[in-house]
Amino acid sequence: MKNIFKIALAGAFMLSAPVAKADDVTLQLKWVTQAQFAGYYVALDKGFYKDEGLNVTIKPGGPDVAPAQVIAGGGADVVLDWMPSALASREKGLDLVNIAQPFKSSGMWLTCRKDAGISSPADFADKTLGVWFYGNEFPFLSWMSKLGLKTDGSAGGVTVLKQGFNVDPILQGQAACVSTMSYNEYWQVIDAGLSADDLVVFKYEDEGVSTLEDGMYVLGENLKDAAFKDKMVRFVRASMKGWKYAEENVNEAADIVLDNDASGAQTEKHQRRMMSEVSKLTAGSNGALDSMDYQRTVDSLLNGGSDPVITKAPEGAWTSEITDVALN
Repeated sequence: MKNIFKIALAGAFMLSAPVAKADDVTLQLKWVTQAQFAGYYVALDKGFYKDEGLNVTIKPGGPDVAPAQVIAGGGADVVLDWMPSALASREKGLDLVNIAQPFKSSGMWLTCRKDAGISSPADFADKTLGVWFYGNEFPFLSWMSKLGLKTDGSAGGVTVLKQGFNVDPILQGQAACVSTMSYNEYWQVIDAGLSADDLVVFKYEDEGVSTLEDGMYVLGENLKDAAFKDKMVRFVRASMKGWKYAEENVNEAADIVLDNDASGAQTEKHQRRMMSEVSKLTAGSNGALDSMDYQRTVDSLLNGGSDPVITKAPEGAWTSEITDVALN
């Protein structure tokens, strides 16, 4: 009888014991919900964040969303951004710090029509080139500066067309070339009716202006808080588990993205193809930033000719203290 009483008492205690509250983390994406961010949606869907005691909110981006501005205004704990944009923001006074780098390779291309008379970068002069802005223009500007081509439309230089986040300019003959990602806009050009034989593609990596994309950034001041650092360790660990799952399960990962697309704008064909291409960019990364990749990006931005993206080597722009713990 006493044993029964003890068991009942223990059971009552367990029922009344408080459940530990999950720690909130808000992630701001660089763009809309798509397979470019599959690892985070997979981590959410598969419970990897929950397993780490995290309640993660993923905020989609868009054409008017600048991750640096969001985090500066307190709208996110961690943001995804390209390193050129992050370093440019840092030089302007925003203490952005890279804590993890899931993308090992760059997917940025400049896609041109052959019938516009372009077969090499030497043919860019006096042509109109479509360029994304909102922080995405920095690799392009660095490349043009390296080539010695002015971007003000003057003779012998290039005319920059502020490209919307579509490929209309190359389809409608408004530009000889447009900015594309290997996993997204390039395929929009193909789907619109142009064939690979109609195009010539310049990969930024091949042109010596390869820069890192889609890194995880936080505010440096927050890294002084032990509790915040602990949350980021768990967040990075779960996120990279999501990325590796996505690499190994491309179609399932794409379907998870589609399930999270509130806009309903994405298609299964496009997202599965995108996930297949994105997995090539995350392959080879365990989430830790390679110091050589970092230095290559910095050198590319500093050596941009007369108008470099950044004017001095950054200090404290990245840390391994989160991944050193998260990945062990």
